[in-house]
Amino acid sequence: RRNCRGNPNCLVGIGEHVWLGEIDENSFHNIDDPNCERRKKNAFVGLTNLGATCYVNTFLQMWFLNLELRQALYLCPSAYCEYAAGEGIPKDKDYEPQTICEHLQYLFALLQNSKRRYIDPSGFVKALGLDTGQQQDAQEFSKLFMSLLEDTLSKQKNPDVRNIVQKQFCGEYAYVTVCNQCGRESKLVSKFYELELNIQGHKQLTDCITEFLKEEKLEGDNRYFCETCQSKQNATRKIRLLSLPCTLNLQLMRFVFDRQTGHKKKLNTYIGFSELLDMEPFMEQKNGVYVYELSAVLIHRGVSAYSGHYIAHVKDPQTGEWYKFNDEDIEKMEGKKLQLGIEEDLAEPSKSQTRKPKCGKGTHCSRNAYMLVYRLQTREKSLTVEVPAFLQELVERDNCKFEEWCNEMAEMRKQSVARGKIKHEEVKELYKRLPAEAGSPYDFISLEWLQKWLDESTPPKPIDNTACLCSHGKLHPDKISIMKRISEYVADFFYRRYGGGPRLNVKALCKDCVVERCRILRLKNQLNEDYKTVTNLLKITVKGNDGFWVGKASLRSWRQLALEQLNEQDEDAEHSNGKMNGNAQNKDESNEEKREEEEELNFNEDIVCPHGDLCISENERRVVSKEAWEKLKQYFPKAPEFPNNRECCSQCKILEREGEENEALHKMMASEQKTSLQNLFHDKCRPCLGSWPQETDELYIVSQFFVEEWRKFVRRPTRCSPVSSVGNSALLCPHGGLMFTYASMTKEDSKLIALIWPSEWERIQKLFVVDHVIKITRTQAAGADPESALYVSEPQLCPECREGLLCQQQRDLREYTQATIYIHKVVDNKKVMKDAAPELNVSSSEAEEEREENKPEGEQDPDFNQVEIKNNRQKISHQSYIAYQKQGIRRSTRHRKVRGEKALLVSANQTLKELKIQIMHAFSVAPFDQNLSIEGKILSDDTATLGSLGVIPESVILLK
Repeated sequence: RRNCRGNPNCLVGIGEHVWLGEIDENSFHNIDDPNCERRKKNAFVGLTNLGATCYVNTFLQMWFLNLELRQALYLCPSAYCEYAAGEGIPKDKDYEPQTICEHLQYLFALLQNSKRRYIDPSGFVKALGLDTGQQQDAQEFSKLFMSLLEDTLSKQKNPDVRNIVQKQFCGEYAYVTVCNQCGRESKLVSKFYELELNIQGHKQLTDCITEFLKEEKLEGDNRYFCETCQSKQNATRKIRLLSLPCTLNLQLMRFVFDRQTGHKKKLNTYIGFSELLDMEPFMEQKNGVYVYELSAVLIHRGVSAYSGHYIAHVKDPQTGEWYKFNDEDIEKMEGKKLQLGIEEDLAEPSKSQTRKPKCGKGTHCSRNAYMLVYRLQTREKSLTVEVPAFLQELVERDNCKFEEWCNEMAEMRKQSVARGKIKHEEVKELYKRLPAEAGSPYDFISLEWLQKWLDESTPPKPIDNTACLCSHGKLHPDKISIMKRISEYVADFFYRRYGGGPRLNVKALCKDCVVERCRILRLKNQLNEDYKTVTNLLKITVKGNDGFWVGKASLRSWRQLALEQLNEQDEDAEHSNGKMNGNAQNKDESNEEKREEEEELNFNEDIVCPHGDLCISENERRVVSKEAWEKLKQYFPKAPEFPNNRECCSQCKILEREGEENEALHKMMASEQKTSLQNLFHDKCRPCLGSWPQETDELYIVSQFFVEEWRKFVRRPTRCSPVSSVGNSALLCPHGGLMFTYASMTKEDSKLIALIWPSEWERIQKLFVVDHVIKITRTQAAGADPESALYVSEPQLCPECREGLLCQQQRDLREYTQATIYIHKVVDNKKVMKDAAPELNVSSSEAEEEREENKPEGEQDPDFNQVEIKNNRQKISHQSYIAYQKQGIRRSTRHRKVRGEKALLVSANQTLKELKIQIMHAFSVAPFDQNLSIEGKILSDDTATLGSLGVIPESVILLK
């Protein structure tokens, strides 16, 4: 049954069903049985997966069941062993292995004699420096670890220890090359620890071995240089197996490089293999014993080379039984048989086209096996390996810790059950007496707290009733629906046991809140009638001085404002009180929101001027009758009141007159300046440096920014501030030198300056404050060629600052993030340039520039105030000019994308290798097949950053 949440007397369905009737003891605790963590009889010990270390666990279990390797490692002397023999093992200090051999010794000893169901290999993994969150290449790990182990053991004095890796895993083969001309045979002998077999195109393991040993012809460019013939000759080359190890590791090359994607992929090909493998047909010498029996199969479950799960099927050499090692879980196979069927089914992502081949007795097939381990068949009894005394003492110490933990968990379970039984009886008794009888004293307790009291998983906190109090410190009427009325007897018990408060009994019901709620309800019900009344009263024309000024906007929306205000008061409890028992809403945030809402909802403030008086605009207000105003005041008691005989704000009147005078003055000023500076207003009439006018040898310079701001004012004098200063300091460096060369002013910097005729300059000096005069003078000999003329600026160019500006521009181009570059594929050494494609994706910055250019001329720039230009310009730094300069450069060098080109987003600090990966995804060309160049320069250093290689925004890189 569900609880009636709105009824404070309903105490059904609040969680009591858990405690009524008989209860299972296990429900009193959430502690698992510690015996589940105990190792079962005749079972192996598992290994914890530390995140992505399942591939390490499979090899450790396989190496552990190689009894010869385990025995040799136990014989390896340890510094700790010598210390323990002399002084004994200190009980207060944990054992910390120092070498890889010591880590393996301790791990193997725990795997052999630990009482735990599984152990933690984190010490061993940490010693190898492996990332527990990233899955490594399992085959590569096997090779590298065997090499490390062999190198470590090579320093041992005991030959049984020193040579164990070579005895167990090392074989020999020879690369044999035979000259077809003279028959000379050259042989290169090499050691191997595993045979890497290609599985592509094969179905059987023996086919893979045959391909590994097949003869290769050396012809054409690949011919062999024969020492006897002293010339290059056709030849044949093959691998001959000379000797095989006791443990033969066969790596099935499932993970191969895909040239199309540039990544590894997994070959999910079925490969058949038998439990007995006769290697005699593949050997050079046929007189030995070369029959091997299968001892381990390492499995990779999953379709991707970069993810999945590793498990191992390993045969116990002492009993001949097969086990599946899956991290912490170990499963014994039935009937001493290898069973791979389950693993093959789990790897199936969907219904595959490839069917599993039928396998005969003693044979298996797998599409997930990546390593097969065969042991040389022998009639000798398997070794019995004993744990050395010092290692056994360490294992016993760990077993003691485990037993202590088991006892501690069992005791905690016992205590939890005892506490649970006591609470069970307590709850049953209290729940019977929980309802308050008619006429008896009672208390209010929140439903949430009662549910927590009945919830066995969360011990109840002290009772906190502060969140359900009204502004008068009593129980808020709106909170009754989430409270429950209980008997005083049970309430006394709760407050004694758990504490808290304040207590809310019959005296806690708040009459003031109920009265206020009734007032609001009456106003809500009365609102529609009052709306009709006010509407009719507004139709009556007010005579004399009996009326009141009300804003037209307020009148249009007064009913909506009143309703929102009443609802806000009605729901005030929800804003001031959060959830019960803590988690209350932040009061400061709540008050902030409330203030903002009040500012929006205030009635009649639309006719209040900034000085707090009646506004001067009569279009925004009207007079209403006294009766209408009194009705409105019932809903808006705090609204500002203005009788219709009230004078408007005197300060606003003065400001209005001043504003009208200023507007007239601005119009007159704009008209005079436009008439006086006709050439400056029209671009066509201005001189140009590219074709110097013959009628003068002097031209003056102002910033284009000044010209644009002045034009805005002239076009819209009432909306824009007048320009009072020329502000040429923006074109000069901090030393007072000019930042432009004559050549740059005719080209890339031409958009930043405006040229002025001498006659017009005289008028500019009269109309504006000129901080710096900038002049260009032309000098040439009489009758000389115009091209030989010299151009001198005043002030002169500052070479140092000009150089700094150019360097800064180049640096900015090499410190970009998320900029666009273009990759163009080259066909037959020719860059294919087709018709220009329309720009489909215009950058946001470009769109902003276009919007800026299309903006009305009279619109004021918020970042610029020409009235204060005289003071501000002196503070403008060299950096502000650089930002100003960049705008012109970007617009002039925009690259237009053509068909066949692809745009990429790059950053200056990313490497060329990272760019090649982006190109690979865009063009399906592997990184090693990419030949990149920019402006004739080959890009070859994969570790170099794009910024250091000269790749800047809008660059075009050629891809061949």
